[in-house]
Amino acid sequence: MIRHSVDNEGIATLEWDLPDRSQNVINDESAAAFHAALERSLGDSDVKGVLIASGKRDFIAGGDLEMFLRDSGGETAFLRNRHWHGCLREMETSGKPVAAALNGSALGGGLELSLACHYRVAADNPRARFGLVEVNVGLLPGGGGTQRLPRLIGIQQALPLMLEGSRLTARDALKLGIVHAVVAPGEEREAAKRWLLGTGQQQARQPWDTKGYRVPGGAVQSPSGLRTFMVGNAMLREKTFDNYPAARNIMSCVYEGLQTDIDTGLRIESRYFAATLSTPEAKNMIRVLFFGMNDARRLAGRPKHVPVAKFVKVGMLGAGMMGAAIAYCCAAAGIDTVLIDTDQPLADKGKDYSRGLVDKQAARGKLSREKADAVLDRIDTTADLSRLDGCQLVIEAVFEDRKLKADVTRRAEAALGGDSIFASNTSTLPIAGLAQASSRPANFIGLHFFSPADRMPLVEIIVAKETSRETLARSMDFVQALGKIPIVVNDSRGFYTSRVFGTYLAEGMTLLAEGVAPALIDNAGCMAGMPLGPLALTDEVSIDLVWKIGKQTQADLGEAYLAKPADAVVQLMVEKFGRLGKKIGKGFYDYPAEGRKSLWPGLMEHFPPAPHQPDVKQVIERLVLIQSVEAARCLEEKVLQRPIDGDVGAILGWGYPAFRGGPLSWIHTMSIMTFLAACERLAAAHGPRFAAPPSLYGMAARGETIYSA
Repeated sequence: MIRHSVDNEGIATLEWDLPDRSQNVINDESAAAFHAALERSLGDSDVKGVLIASGKRDFIAGGDLEMFLRDSGGETAFLRNRHWHGCLREMETSGKPVAAALNGSALGGGLELSLACHYRVAADNPRARFGLVEVNVGLLPGGGGTQRLPRLIGIQQALPLMLEGSRLTARDALKLGIVHAVVAPGEEREAAKRWLLGTGQQQARQPWDTKGYRVPGGAVQSPSGLRTFMVGNAMLREKTFDNYPAARNIMSCVYEGLQTDIDTGLRIESRYFAATLSTPEAKNMIRVLFFGMNDARRLAGRPKHVPVAKFVKVGMLGAGMMGAAIAYCCAAAGIDTVLIDTDQPLADKGKDYSRGLVDKQAARGKLSREKADAVLDRIDTTADLSRLDGCQLVIEAVFEDRKLKADVTRRAEAALGGDSIFASNTSTLPIAGLAQASSRPANFIGLHFFSPADRMPLVEIIVAKETSRETLARSMDFVQALGKIPIVVNDSRGFYTSRVFGTYLAEGMTLLAEGVAPALIDNAGCMAGMPLGPLALTDEVSIDLVWKIGKQTQADLGEAYLAKPADAVVQLMVEKFGRLGKKIGKGFYDYPAEGRKSLWPGLMEHFPPAPHQPDVKQVIERLVLIQSVEAARCLEEKVLQRPIDGDVGAILGWGYPAFRGGPLSWIHTMSIMTFLAACERLAAAHGPRFAAPPSLYGMAARGETIYSA
């Protein structure tokens, strides 16, 4: 676990190499092993210095999040943290020089361990990253990072790195003074040893343990320090609405700790770390943002028996904004792409989307001109469907019209080989219905990209009843080849993401119809943690798209369709007022050519505010819980195969607030019993759309939970 050796020159090497792990992590076992090896080295009179290194591709990934997810926080976490702090303080005050050889990434606790060393040398590894990234999973740096990093590079430079979870290259870390040297890969151990045997023999002391030490750039109570905290607190509140305890606690920990000595500061950090770890927000973010995302990235649900597919040529039907963006993703991933539209000019216009993206990257120095041209060369534009010959997969992204999709499916399949996959990018139409136009329903699947497809990481893979396991596996391989993150769901109208996301938009419009002030509705949405309020987000999606989807759904379901209060609002906005959303500059908001958007004054006339307005907490509750109700229905109906898929899809697909962990994690956070009571109250007051599915009552009766931890 920790290999200990001493060379002929008296340098003890402690090499981290955890068995059965792809990465080194800090947990109870590895921390104890490291501490024992460290004490052995420090107590050996023949040892002149200690080198800490890694036997894996990276240095140390940080704390063991599996341990943290199981941990309830509190006293156990506090005492564990204090023990680790004691180990690191013993190391940095022993009088013997200690150096870290950072061969790869050092993140979170890994970087914190190296900050407790007297010297840090990093390999100039292009893929290596350095940073205190704990805030990204709802935690604060608990290995001394909140105290050592500001004392090393100053409060003004350290706080943003911790609050944003920034990942720096070796060169950037060197510029900031986080590492002392950057050398060619493979030379980091020798460089560290040279320092240990040379300068290190006289400099085995940290700056903060040196008499007369001052915080670089100014202490907390200096004018610059006070200004940093005043502005920082205001910006943090504006950005997060105080929904993220970790960010708030990082600010407090630095503010309080840096007004004391290092040992008192570390004790303060331990208290804040234990308190943060015990929050539901931390558990939610660790569960979904780390474990859920990693499972999705490595295709945990992929059928095992199917050989991995490598894609060389694909086809894209429809060169509109979505089709053009998907074509770019394919070409950027090194896949030859046939981009087809009804005529050559439209297909060429679709390629221009990719041209604009690569030209911008080339101008900024992020992509060489040669590589930019190579991406464009991979996109072949045409109006001729016969050019699909040889494509392993074809995606249609034509208008949401069932007849049009059926026509292009039949014509495209005529040009394809027998084992080629045909995928629809529809956002709402059931895949089984679209597959009726296919002569090979086993090869038919849904690949729902999100706009803009070149930036959005999620792809919702929709499996119909006749879709084969081979088609699913190969489609997952394709999504992974694009660098996207897939979730797999079963077929239904609206699938998962559109169904649940649609409830947020609809509830906002329902509140408007009830007379709730539009500013209150949208501000409540932002305070709930959503990226935009429901009215503003409907404008972004486009109101007429919501209207078209509703009309198609009504036509498909006939008498079985249940009208919603939002339907009337959408109909008025589109049919009477011609306000289609941001794309034409007018929707629930006005979008002037110059200046900021503002709410359309006509809303006050056509949807007059009621004399008594609800409390903002009541509006937040409705906007949040309606999403959880629909997600629970998807789970009950087996549209979702696992709760984690729903939570990952929500955060990546429509920006559901990470601190809540996803709509199903939020039920887990509240407890099923508390959630059911809230649903019953809201259903009685606002209608059956808030009624929880029966399966949740069964889970509550059996004492079950959504997640085990």
